Amino acid sequence: MTSPLGFTLVQLRYFLVAAERGSMTEASAQLHIAQSAVSAAIHNLERDLQVQLFIRRRGRGLTLTPAGERLRTQGRDLIARAREVEREARGDGAALSGPVTVGCFVTLAPYYLPRLFSECTRLHPGIEIDVVEAEADQLVEALTAGRIDFALTYDLGLSTEPELRSETIARAPAYVIVAADHPLAGRGSVRLAELSTEPLVLLDLPHSRDYFRSLVAATGTAPDVRYRTRSYETVRSMVARGLGYSVLNQRPATDRTYGGGEIAELELRDAGRPLEVRIATLDGMTQTARARAVMDVLRESTDAS
Repeated sequence: MTSPLGFTLVQLRYFLVAAERGSMTEASAQLHIAQSAVSAAIHNLERDLQVQLFIRRRGRGLTLTPAGERLRTQGRDLIARAREVEREARGDGAALSGPVTVGCFVTLAPYYLPRLFSECTRLHPGIEIDVVEAEADQLVEALTAGRIDFALTYDLGLSTEPELRSETIARAPAYVIVAADHPLAGRGSVRLAELSTEPLVLLDLPHSRDYFRSLVAATGTAPDVRYRTRSYETVRSMVARGLGYSVLNQRPATDRTYGGGEIAELELRDAGRPLEVRIATLDGMTQTARARAVMDVLRESTDAS
């Protein structure tokens, strides 16, 4: 016979609300119960788990301890799983419903999210997808803080994050773009060394900038970074204006830019390794059924593209 748990789901729920609100008073108002009941439940939870979950300062609310931060992440997962068990026990677990929060690397969003929304609407109309578009480091932070269910991102920087696990769903080789009237535009392919004397328009995002610079440096030349921008489409528009060349990974369906110009894409004969597009999750966290369903849709739609 299994031993009884040392805490209850009610205690855990009260703790999660207090952690979110940062105040016993605000937690009791949200839960519509007496503040003393919230305080007693959290006190008993700390006693049963033999850890301190909050630092309590008069007039300054609640601050989570490291143990409290860990329990908040694990507690959200446990509550979500408990709700799934409840739905399945009632016989309504077949129709997935509820929120899934997806983190997406900013430059991948236009390529993957529209198809993901379309397929999820068709297959799982009850799932509500919220999206956080951000850079790689921000996505890692959101994952570890439990603010997103999973992230769709490049592999850049993921290998240094032991708390995460990831799987590759696509590969994106680097390629060069130049203005449509550039002397090399009709070549079809090029070596980066052939562009070493020309200015580079750099997509200036963390990790991405280092990756693009390393591709040029591998040719034995130093990149002449003349212009920088954090916008993928601004890079393309600047190149179309003849301000330099750039190196990118994702390929739009058109050569026209927002600025009305046109670019030419060139295969890279010395591209090095392609970037990997990955689904990243927090290691050890059990995903909800609806989050797993969204990840499955993402995998399948990527295979079909």
